[in-house]
Amino acid sequence: MELNGKVAVVTGGTRGLGAGLARAFAEAGAQVVVCARRPPETPLKDAEFRAVDVRDPQAVHRLLADLPRLDVLVNNAGGTPYRLLADADAERHVRVIDLNLTAPLTVSLAAYEHLRRSRGSVVMIGSVSGGRPSPGSAAYGAAKAGLESLARSMAVEWAPEVRVNTLVVGLARTDAADAHYGGPAGVAAVSRTVPLGRLAEPSDVGAAAVFLASDAAAYITGASLLVHGGGERPAFLDAATVNKGS
Repeated sequence: MELNGKVAVVTGGTRGLGAGLARAFAEAGAQVVVCARRPPETPLKDAEFRAVDVRDPQAVHRLLADLPRLDVLVNNAGGTPYRLLADADAERHVRVIDLNLTAPLTVSLAAYEHLRRSRGSVVMIGSVSGGRPSPGSAAYGAAKAGLESLARSMAVEWAPEVRVNTLVVGLARTDAADAHYGGPAGVAAVSRTVPLGRLAEPSDVGAAAVFLASDAAAYITGASLLVHGGGERPAFLDAATVNKGS
C-alpha cells in the first residue's frame, strides 16, 4: 500500500486522529499537506502545514490552487462539543453541521479538478454517530450520516476518474480521550464496551485510510469501511435475565 510520489491533503491534521492520518500517509511515502485553523503545538515532521479554515470557500480554493497536483483528499476536520438539542438554538447546531458536512463538500468540490486529472480519491472520515442515536451530539450525528450519503452519491457522479469512500470511525483514543471519558478509569471502562477491548488508535484509522487511497483498493468506491473494533455490545444483552452466555 505504497503511495510514493502521491500528494495527500489532510484537513484538520494537526492533532488527534488527523495527526495520525497525516503520519500514516507520510509513512506510506506520500507528500502530505495538513491544513487547520491553528498551527500544531509541535512542528510536523513529515508534513507541510497550511493555515486554512475549511468553512471558508475562498481560503480552500487558494490552498488547492497553490498545489501542483493532488492525489488524495482526506476530509477529517470536524468535531462537536457536548450539547443537548434543547440547550442551544438552531444556529449553534447549524455550525456543527457546517463544519462536519458542508465543509467536506466545499473542500471536495474545490479539489475535484485536481483529483480528476490524477485519477485520485477522497476519503471521508465518518463516525458511528451517523448510524445510531447520538444524544448530546445530535447535529454531529446527523452531519456524519449526511457525509456518508454524500460520499456514496459523489462516488457515482465522479466515477470512474475519482474514487470516494468513507471510514466509519468508532470510539478512539486521542489527545482528548481522558477529558472526554473522565480520565484513565473512564477510558478503561469505555474500552471494555468495545468487542476488541480497546479504543481505536490514530494509527488504526490511518492504516485504513491509506488502504482506501492505495491501488489495493482500486475497485472500491462508494463504500463505508467500519473501523470500530466490532461496534458496541447491545445493552439488552446485559439487561436480559436469560442467555447470559450469548
